[in-house]
Amino acid sequence: MAVFLVLGSVVSLQFGAAFAAQLFGQVGAPGATALRLGLAAVLLALVQRPKFNQGSLVLGLTLAGMNGTFYLALERIPLGVAVTIEFLGPLGVAIAMSRRPRDFLWALLALAGVIVLGVREQAQHLDMVGVVLALIAAGFWACYIIAGSRVAHEGQGGLVAASAVAAALTLPYGLASGGVALFSPNVLLLGVVVALLASVIPYSLELRALKTLPPKTFGVALALEPAAAALAGALLLGQHLSGASLLAIGLVITAGIGSAVTAARPTAVEPERPVPRDAVPVLPVP
Repeated sequence: MAVFLVLGSVVSLQFGAAFAAQLFGQVGAPGATALRLGLAAVLLALVQRPKFNQGSLVLGLTLAGMNGTFYLALERIPLGVAVTIEFLGPLGVAIAMSRRPRDFLWALLALAGVIVLGVREQAQHLDMVGVVLALIAAGFWACYIIAGSRVAHEGQGGLVAASAVAAALTLPYGLASGGVALFSPNVLLLGVVVALLASVIPYSLELRALKTLPPKTFGVALALEPAAAALAGALLLGQHLSGASLLAIGLVITAGIGSAVTAARPTAVEPERPVPRDAVPVLPVP
């Protein structure tokens, strides 16, 4: 069940990112970030009261950093490539927290797909500032997985609070970038779509999945992200794929599904257990 929650999150998030890219010309990447997180916080607060604590504060900080840097990267490099680079974050979590040799094999297979997709597709034309921003977003994504695994045990209220924190942090920069255009009807309508697809739906599904999936397994299961991003980029942004990229997507999908399936059937010698809430130190989120 948790694997399907992650799958739904992956597809929703990347199509939301493709729609968000259409806002950049009107309000800029910071404006799109603030619009997405602000509207998501409002929508979540309508159905659940926020639960503020240290965990939700940390998750809010990671959400603001992850989304802010990722959208800035998306202004400079294609969606599929940006997500491919950003995926190094959860991949790093998977490798760092792994204890079994087969986990390293899945991670290496996913890394091979990441390299093929990122290098072969558009390596000659990548904006290096965009690459650096995507790498920073990767670091925030890794922190999001760890922080989210703690908040997941506290219910939906923690996500609502984290979204409010992220919205408050990004709003000043978003207003400076988008100005009054943020409040135009067409921008607000597209912003609601982005908030639903890129924040409300995926983060709700991910926090439910993190209740049963260990962070390292969740990290490699997110290997589906580059594939979904490449598909969304092709369908909505006209960023077409080469044969090498299709091969890379196959490698990444195989690694993600393989990791999730083998983790769902632990051996008697080394059972798979979720990380206890007090086992991960609090660290000061596409």
